[in-house]
Amino acid sequence: MTTVQTNASHEVTAIDTAARWPLLLLIHASIKWLVLSGVLALIGSIQLVQPVFLSTCAIFAHGRIVAMQESIFIYGWAANAGLALALWILGRLGGSPLRAMNWVVVGTLAWNVALVLGLIGIATGDATSIAFLQLPRYVQLLMVVAYGAIAVPGVLAWAGRRTEGTFAAQWYAVAALFLFPWLFSAAQLMLLWSPVRGTLQAVAGGWFSQGIWTLWLAPLALAPAYYIVPKVTGRALPSYEFAPHSFWCLLVVGGFTGGRHLVGGPVPAWIASLAIVSCVLLLFHYFVVFMNLRGGLGRGSTASRLVAVGLLAYVLGGLVDAITAFRGVAAITQFTFVEVAQQQLALYAGFTLILLGAIYFAVPRLLGRGWFSANLVIGHAAIAFTGVALLVVSLLGAGWVQGHDLLDAKISFADIAIHTRPWLLAATAAQGILLLGNLLLLVNFLETACAGCCASATPTENPFREPSTMEATAS
Repeated sequence: MTTVQTNASHEVTAIDTAARWPLLLLIHASIKWLVLSGVLALIGSIQLVQPVFLSTCAIFAHGRIVAMQESIFIYGWAANAGLALALWILGRLGGSPLRAMNWVVVGTLAWNVALVLGLIGIATGDATSIAFLQLPRYVQLLMVVAYGAIAVPGVLAWAGRRTEGTFAAQWYAVAALFLFPWLFSAAQLMLLWSPVRGTLQAVAGGWFSQGIWTLWLAPLALAPAYYIVPKVTGRALPSYEFAPHSFWCLLVVGGFTGGRHLVGGPVPAWIASLAIVSCVLLLFHYFVVFMNLRGGLGRGSTASRLVAVGLLAYVLGGLVDAITAFRGVAAITQFTFVEVAQQQLALYAGFTLILLGAIYFAVPRLLGRGWFSANLVIGHAAIAFTGVALLVVSLLGAGWVQGHDLLDAKISFADIAIHTRPWLLAATAAQGILLLGNLLLLVNFLETACAGCCASATPTENPFREPSTMEATAS
C-alpha cells in the first residue's frame, strides 16, 4: 500500500463511507453538466464574433444557446456540486453519518431529469426569458420537490448534530438548503404563475437574479471555504468572532442589492438607491471573509490554491459590484459586456474555483484514495486560472469600449461591433481554454472513481497532507 493510500485510510471516516456513492453521484452529474455548459458557452461566444455560426438550426439560435448554458451552469453544475459539498460538510461537522441518503439518490435523479426536460423545452422555444429562471415553468415544481429530497440528510445532520457549538461552514450550508426553495418558489409565483404587473416584474426579476447569487450560490461556496481553509492552515480563523456578523450581513443585506440592475430604469428611484447602499454595506461581509480566510493564500495543495484564488475573486467581485452600482459608473457599464464580466467574475472566478478546489479536497476522502493523476489536477488548475483571467479581462475590455461607444451618438452599432471584436475573440479563446480544463477534470474523476485504475495510480502530490486536527476545533 502506498503512503497516499495509507493516509487516505486514516482520513476516511464512517461519515464518508455512508455518504460515498450518493455524494459521488451528485459530483459526477455536476462535472458532466460543467463540461456541457462549457461547450454551449464556447458556441455562444463564437456566435458573438461569427453570427452565422450554426445559424441554420433554430435549436442553436444564440438566445436559446445562452439560456441553455445559463440553466446548465446554475442548475446542473452549481446545484449538484454545491449540494454534494454542503451535505458532506454538514455530516462531518455534525459528528455522525448522514441519514436518509436514499432520498439524495431519488432527488438527484429527479432533479437532473427535470433539468433535461427543461433544456428540451428551452431548445424548442419554451424559455421564460427571465434571468436565471429560463427553464419552463412545467419542470420547476418537480425541481423544488427534488431539491427538498436532496436536502433531507443535511437538515437531519443539522438537527441531530452531536456538538453544542456550530461553525461558519454549517451556517452557510444550512442557509443555502433553506433559502433556495423559498427564493425559487417566490420567483415562480411572482413571475410565472401569478405574475405581478408592469415594472414590478423587473423589480422581482432583479431581486431573484441577485438573490440566486447572494442567498444561494455564495453560501454554497463559502461553506466549503470556511471548512477547508482552517484544515489547510492548521490554525483557528483570526477574525472568527466577526463571522456571525458577516453571515447575517450577507443574508439580510444581500437580498436588497438586486435593484442595482435597474439604475435609470422606469422604477421608483428609491429602489436603485437602496440597492446602491446595500452593495456598499455588503462590503463589510466581503472584508470579514477576506480577513478570516486570507490565511489559505499560497498554502497547501492544488485544491487549497483553487479555493484561495476563488476567495480572492469572490471578494473582488463584491468590490466591483459596489463600484458599478453607482449611477455615474452604471451610465457607462450598464447593458454592456461589463455586466457579463461581473457575472463571470462571481460565478466562474469566484464560485466555480472554490467548488473545484473543494471537489479536489473531498473526493479522495470519500473514496479513500488519491486522484488518478496529480498532473491532471495541476494542469486543470493552471488552465482554469489562465482561462478565468483571460475571460474576465477580455469581457471587461469589451464592455468598457462598448459603453463609451454607446454614449457617442456618432458611432454606429456596426462600428461598435468592430471595436469590440478583438476583445470577444479573446473571450472565445478563454472559453475554449476553460472547456479543455473541465475535460481534464472529467477524465480524472472518472479514472479516480474506477477502483481498478485508482488502485494502481501513484500520484506525485499527496492530497491528504493537510492537518486533520482542525476537524473538531474549527469549521
